[in-house]
Amino acid sequence: MPSILFIHPPVAKACEPPGGIAALIGTLERAGVECEVLDLNLEGLDGLMHGEAAGDDAWTRRAVRHRDHNLDALRRGQTYDSPDRYSRVVADLNRLVERSVPFGPGGPDAGIRISLANYQDDRLAPTRSRDLLWAAEMPEANPFIPVLAPRLIRAVETFQPEAVGISLNYLSQALCAFALIGFIRRRWPDMVILLGGGLVTSWAGRLATGAGRHGSHAELQPSSDLVSEDTLKGSLGTLDGLFAGLVDAVISGPGEAPLLQWFDKTASGKAPLELPNYGLFPLNDYFSPGLILPYAASRGCYWNRCAFCPEPAEGNRYLPVGRSRAGRELCLLVQKHRPALIHLVDNALSPALLDELILNPPGAPWYGFVRFAPRLADPEYCRALRQAGCVMLKLGLESGSQAVLDRERKGVDLALAERVLESARSAGIASYVYLLFGTPSESEQEARATLEFTVRNSRAISFLNLALFNLPLAGRGRAGLDVLPYNDDLSLYAGFRHPKGWDRRLVRRFLDREFRRHPAMAEILRRDPPLFTSNHAPFFRERPDTAN
Repeated sequence: MPSILFIHPPVAKACEPPGGIAALIGTLERAGVECEVLDLNLEGLDGLMHGEAAGDDAWTRRAVRHRDHNLDALRRGQTYDSPDRYSRVVADLNRLVERSVPFGPGGPDAGIRISLANYQDDRLAPTRSRDLLWAAEMPEANPFIPVLAPRLIRAVETFQPEAVGISLNYLSQALCAFALIGFIRRRWPDMVILLGGGLVTSWAGRLATGAGRHGSHAELQPSSDLVSEDTLKGSLGTLDGLFAGLVDAVISGPGEAPLLQWFDKTASGKAPLELPNYGLFPLNDYFSPGLILPYAASRGCYWNRCAFCPEPAEGNRYLPVGRSRAGRELCLLVQKHRPALIHLVDNALSPALLDELILNPPGAPWYGFVRFAPRLADPEYCRALRQAGCVMLKLGLESGSQAVLDRERKGVDLALAERVLESARSAGIASYVYLLFGTPSESEQEARATLEFTVRNSRAISFLNLALFNLPLAGRGRAGLDVLPYNDDLSLYAGFRHPKGWDRRLVRRFLDREFRRHPAMAEILRRDPPLFTSNHAPFFRERPDTAN
């Protein structure tokens, strides 16, 4: 029987199993492919926390002394009743991860910084293929390899897979993923290594559009010595060429059909999607008070019109699984796993899916991203969502200036947005609002309009995410912008000269000196769970006043 070992590499927030791998396992196992999984992100962070912590300061000693108690506390709901206690627990656990890197070669002196949510190396950039190749050439320089090598060796020698699949979704995982690839290639030279995931899809889409012509990618030539398109549709030669000899195939986009083709399980190239299988993951070990179950009811975005969205350039079509099927699958998964929370990971939950969840509640609390739709302005509709289990909605407001929203083609009406926020508040649904500063359409005056809008609606906003705009290289809307030179061949973003002079330095100063210091904003920002942010926010029972 063909077999594959899936690996989820460090570092990402280890509060839920990776839903993408669970979806792949469900489809492959139904087709007769034997699967195993290693969540090396969870195991790696746990291993660092239980290792020797460098330094003898009082904070580190306290963190070591209370390590097991804090890990237990992070997995208990009572901890989330006290934001201050939660923050102390997370800070102490993060201290163990930060101080796990020994001083000296490869440690903080060399620029490596690890947290519960990120991995950074000042010497290496995850956006440069040469640095990723160096990470693969020198895996022993990565602090996770000594921690994870025994576990990986034991799994491979026990399971003896035909292939290893690396799922790479975030830049914070890239250097560690390639260190693991290098370790596997060195120890098992003949092992088939397949590389896929969301970040890989973004890289492939970016290179395929020719967006790399301003950088070093212009000198790189694709090769065809890994797999041909006839062998593996969905694999792009550009990335194959970058990593030739290191990985056997690079899979862009949904992985079900390419993997089934790889294992010769289908001739049509179509993959009948099956119910995700989470049973191979250590579901009781994640850093959350009960199981968070991720589920995707669609791929792509049903709006798909925003000026700087990379989805169209990457060729990502909107593909819903269907409202009835999504409702049935969620109910089945809840019955099987009894999660504490469902994380609907769609780019935006469709109105049809929301209606389905009201008609057929999944039986567990849930949250996800939505657009500011007219029906959400109806208090009765929001109350129906709350009764169906909705505890939090993530909302991409981006700006409090209608002119900015219109120029960026966000499709958001501010008057409607105010009514939506108030309806959610009155229904007892928390709102996690995302703001984006420094877009080409924004000026300092319009940034202040965002502050004014947010202050005016602060009573209805539970949490805030403040972000600085990065110009996507593969997105629309770049026409007329003065893009600054860049050299990293895998960069997804570039700097630009702001047409209104509203550069990042000025934006940061505004956020630090005005926005964050406003009393209403400071109060909201203090609520945000450190490091885990929106992933843990639904567990906090302290909600905005729900009185009418």
